[in-house]
Amino acid sequence: MHIILGAGGPVANALTARLIKANNPVKLVSRRPVNFNNPLVTWQKADLLQANDVLQATKGATVIYMCAGLVYNKDIWKQQWPVIMQNIINAGKAANARLIFFDNVYMYGLVNGPMLETTPYNPVSVKGEVRAKVAEQLMDEAKAGNLQATIARAADFYGAESLNSFYDMMVLAKYAKKEKAMWMGNANTLHSFTYVPDAGEAMYLLGQHSKSDNQIWHLPTAKSLTGSQFIELAARVFNTKPRYMTVNKFMLQLMGLFSKTIQGTVEMYYQYDHDYIFNSDKFEEAFNVKPTGYEYGIKALTQTLFKSK
Repeated sequence: MHIILGAGGPVANALTARLIKANNPVKLVSRRPVNFNNPLVTWQKADLLQANDVLQATKGATVIYMCAGLVYNKDIWKQQWPVIMQNIINAGKAANARLIFFDNVYMYGLVNGPMLETTPYNPVSVKGEVRAKVAEQLMDEAKAGNLQATIARAADFYGAESLNSFYDMMVLAKYAKKEKAMWMGNANTLHSFTYVPDAGEAMYLLGQHSKSDNQIWHLPTAKSLTGSQFIELAARVFNTKPRYMTVNKFMLQLMGLFSKTIQGTVEMYYQYDHDYIFNSDKFEEAFNVKPTGYEYGIKALTQTLFKSK
């Protein structure tokens, strides 16, 4: 049984669809109902902060995929992530299941050059410190032979149904309505974005191959472009002018006075005024896959997320 913790998010949904396509039974676990309306899919309510909930939800698992996210608040992260990780580790052991943890790149901090699976942890934010701690918490168990565990990391993503990612919300959704886009930070620096369907496919592949266990994997992601290149590409696809405004750190701090979510992005601003280069060569070579190109991915979104625009 494939069990997805934190079901209902963009990557979890992409993974669920891929498992269904492969005719795999899937149990979705979350605090709120997730309805895929498919006989292969069941749903169970659970709070990942409650150890017994997690143990009950993961009974009979062969593969557990951890795709949950938390409220974008550093204090909540400090309090809750270590507890959740320990609950998941205990559940993996109890079920004798493989555990695949969907992660981000905050623990690397500011990297001069490409981010690799071997890049040392050097967080420059509280959220990065938390992510480094829970990643080490998980992989220490794997190194000790107590658990079969994998960390699957992605860059910032695009292509989410919820349109809650930076590029989806501030550029693609704006251009779909012929409005002026917004770009965070320096538009002349390089940035990487992982296409959500690619992340779902990659999580599926990791779940199918136990030889990938006890490693860190960077999920397939196209080569970095500058912010200006992303803007021009999106404008061309949506047949609009590449008009945009930049959001600097001071503006972000002001907006954060009215939104805790935006306030939570201020400490991550370094990702947008320096090069952010995510390398996925290891995964591409091991699984013989190539990431979706940005133009193809954006055009696909015009037929799905933005079809009615």
